[in-house]
Amino acid sequence: MAAAQPQAGTGEAAIGTLVLERGQRVRLADQLYGQIFEQIAAGNLNVGDKLPSEHEICERFGVSRPVVREALLRLRADGLITAHQGLGTFVSQQPAPRLKTFSDVRNVGAYLRAQEIRMALEGDAARLAALRRTDEELRTIAEAHAAFVDALDRGHVSPEADLAFHASIAQATGNDYYLGVLESIHESISGFMRLSLSLTRTGSRQRAQRVADEHAAILGAIREQDGERARVAMQFHLGQARHRLVDRERD
Repeated sequence: MAAAQPQAGTGEAAIGTLVLERGQRVRLADQLYGQIFEQIAAGNLNVGDKLPSEHEICERFGVSRPVVREALLRLRADGLITAHQGLGTFVSQQPAPRLKTFSDVRNVGAYLRAQEIRMALEGDAARLAALRRTDEELRTIAEAHAAFVDALDRGHVSPEADLAFHASIAQATGNDYYLGVLESIHESISGFMRLSLSLTRTGSRQRAQRVADEHAAILGAIREQDGERARVAMQFHLGQARHRLVDRERD
């Protein structure tokens, strides 16, 4: 979707009622990111709407400028908002509207931070798995892929099925630290997968097929022991998963 071109003097859109909870496990910047994300997904902030200034957001929520700046920088990195010098910051992209119906959408900031770690970690894990995997480990990866695709076809795919595929690849590296790091961010990975797979279950058949094809490409590279191709396929898959969550045009 092409973003509306902002005009000087455009009025600010109301962000709505947001409450940041101190003392929670989720960082303030993640909370702010998630709540603005939710407002955009719900249509309370639409493409072309202008956000309040950093100073106004600081005043409204009683948080420091670095907290606000981090949340806004990451919203910009995900393509949801765009800053125009001299005019302000505007909504430039919206997620699929049905995302707002899922209960953990406010945690999306933390989920996307975990996704950044996964792109680096799992890309290299796929490379090593391709180079080091045994025939038995390859069978385990292939079986996890087949189970995932079967569940996807039946509309009953779960985060556990997706995690099993990714964990089997980490296991095939022969380095327990890869699996250990994934387990340390299990909560955020599972949350991301819940949102992403919920969108896939309720989305188009083409969306589901793209996910299956991306898994198949990773499996194919590992089967052929092509480490670099496996790394690229995994990073492409995780990047596409991120884009599918934040961009309704990828639905």
